Amino acid sequence: MSNYSIPGMRSPAASSAVPSVQDSPEAAPAALAQARSVGEVLAQSQVEEVLAELDRDLVGLAPVKARIRDIAALLVIDKLRTNLGLTSEAPSLHMNFVGNPGTGKTTVAMRMAQILHRLGYVRKGHLVAVTRDDLVGQYIGHTAPKTREVLKKAMGGVLFIDEAYYLYRPENERDYGQEAIEILLQVMENQRDDLVVILAGYKDRMDTFFQSNPGLSSRIAHHLDFPDYSVEELLQIGQKMLTQQNYVFEPGAQAVFQRYLGLRVQQAHFANARSVRNALDRARLRQASRLFADRDRRLTADDLRTLAAQDISASRVFQQGGTDASL
Repeated sequence: MSNYSIPGMRSPAASSAVPSVQDSPEAAPAALAQARSVGEVLAQSQVEEVLAELDRDLVGLAPVKARIRDIAALLVIDKLRTNLGLTSEAPSLHMNFVGNPGTGKTTVAMRMAQILHRLGYVRKGHLVAVTRDDLVGQYIGHTAPKTREVLKKAMGGVLFIDEAYYLYRPENERDYGQEAIEILLQVMENQRDDLVVILAGYKDRMDTFFQSNPGLSSRIAHHLDFPDYSVEELLQIGQKMLTQQNYVFEPGAQAVFQRYLGLRVQQAHFANARSVRNALDRARLRQASRLFADRDRRLTADDLRTLAAQDISASRVFQQGGTDASL
């Protein structure tokens, strides 16, 4: 394996133990280094705020939230060990998120970046989300510069690679994805004190990907399985989305939307929270068309923010035997 050097990236020898602070409320490194109890680390880093936001903003996902808390606990204890001079190898933090689309993988990755930053494990705490197209070139000599540029942007934070299995296409002899994987392997090992990589995708495809790339699998310490949402959880997600957009259901419309969700989850291409958002966007379109048709009516604020049952029941999902989920 080639030893790639990434311009603008620090070598392990040059890395510092605690990153500089950029944004409030991250703890000052000196104060965090003086902490001697879990409570002091939490007070200085305010990591519990991030965990509380995770609980508040994301519906369901109890196993995922529990695992994120476990990782946070590991980092807090490791910080205390460092403060007391108990030297050990820094915990491996590269992760694998598996689950269907719309289950919150990117959102959790963003929260994880915040936790790592507040505890001093990455310098910046930003998230760079990419796919194969951002890393792999189409001709010889194109892949390495693209991959290095992405890594340079991600340094000091978290690199989130969605549908990571598309990097490996053994059926195509002229594919350059393996070159990107080799560069990633080198950086994940040698500069793990300044970059955390999170791979994501469908569980079965990620399992096959790791079987074909044992070097990557051996560098992943944390595997998180994101379950699909229940209909009740999807309804809660829809309510949160409406509140954020200043919309409400009229009496009876929520029950219609729940029936819609019960049908939609059984159809092809269902994408959990993404499908909920799409369904509400289409309901808003129908509401707008309904109000637009009555040009002489003086509209009130309630008229403009209320979704009626008919705005949802007009979906083709309700048609007998309907399989087209585009509406």
